[in-house]
Amino acid sequence: MRVLDLIRFAIGALVGHRLRTVLSVAGVSVGIAAVIALTALGEGARRYVTGEFEALGANILIVIPGRVETTGAMPFGGVTHDLTLEDVRAMRGRLRNVLRVAPLAMGTETVRFGGLSRSLPVVGTTSDFREVRRVTMGSGSFLPEGDMDQGGNQVVLGTKAAEELFGSGNPLGQAVRIGEWRFRVIGVMAPRGRGLGFDFDDLVIIPVKTNLAMFNKTTLFRVFVEVDGADAMRAAEHELEGLMEERHRVKDVTVIAQDSVVQSFSSILGAMTLALAGIASVSLAVAGIGIMNVMLVSVSERRTEIGLLRALGAGKRQILIVFLVEAVMLSGIGGLLGLGIGLAAVAAFVEIYPAFPAVPPLWAIVTATVMSLGVGAVFGVLPARDAVRLDPVQALARR
Repeated sequence: MRVLDLIRFAIGALVGHRLRTVLSVAGVSVGIAAVIALTALGEGARRYVTGEFEALGANILIVIPGRVETTGAMPFGGVTHDLTLEDVRAMRGRLRNVLRVAPLAMGTETVRFGGLSRSLPVVGTTSDFREVRRVTMGSGSFLPEGDMDQGGNQVVLGTKAAEELFGSGNPLGQAVRIGEWRFRVIGVMAPRGRGLGFDFDDLVIIPVKTNLAMFNKTTLFRVFVEVDGADAMRAAEHELEGLMEERHRVKDVTVIAQDSVVQSFSSILGAMTLALAGIASVSLAVAGIGIMNVMLVSVSERRTEIGLLRALGAGKRQILIVFLVEAVMLSGIGGLLGLGIGLAAVAAFVEIYPAFPAVPPLWAIVTATVMSLGVGAVFGVLPARDAVRLDPVQALARR
């Protein structure tokens, strides 16, 4: 029997039992669509999180006050020193292979212009922050270069904050009040959205010394250190930890290498994607059992047909192939349909939430397609073997 004859014979059998065919195809398509959709969400989550970290820059060390680690020591008796501007000055002067050091102080205060006011996050930093965080200006300029101990009354607004305070007017050169302090607007950042907990469009940025005075603080929230080249990251990290231990007489800061964080998150979310694919694959197993049941019923109903084929000279191998082809066609059609449904669902999701980069990985598409064919082959073996074992005389006698 030629391949074309096999396909025509299988199509005829499937068309002759439309309801069973539709239900079997639907079962496989749902399983494949689930695999595509869930792996796309997992891959999208991985890309989104790693993209947020990479937005900081390629070679960034983040210094956080306090020691974040698991040790066997009792959590009593330690002294945590403030992370201060003096520490920032030491980092700039004593660390090798460092391009920029950007301190970060945080607070929340009411920003007023005319009769309008908004409670907004107020960030204190220096001109280095622009390069470290890859800040793009929509208009005006960022904080000027200079001694960070001088302070100043300049303010840079996020685009949303500027729109809500000034409407369609030009904020550059205008005076605003932040709490009881008066500032002059020198720039408005370009729209950027959220990144690592900050909504840049809602930020208000002022000189770090002024921020510390405004909120009556001496400690910094974070310090970003940009290293000159990925090869120098590990050496700079150890050197920075040693410098802080020397200054504070104790290990009381945490230094986080951004590339390590990115790799950790990427690995975790990659494993989550595999887990989601495994969960979705359970539905494929269920669909395979459905195909097996359909084919077993088909063997029972087509005993006369099988007996006639055997009487006309069809061998056991040919009968086996006939039923396997039918099962593979069922699962293959379901797989292609499920692939289309899954890709369409992902495209619709991205259209609704364009900021989330959901995309099914290539390995998931290939694996799902192979699995759909494999399901038919594996679960079609038992019905095919039952068909082969039928005695042609008995099969014809039970018409």
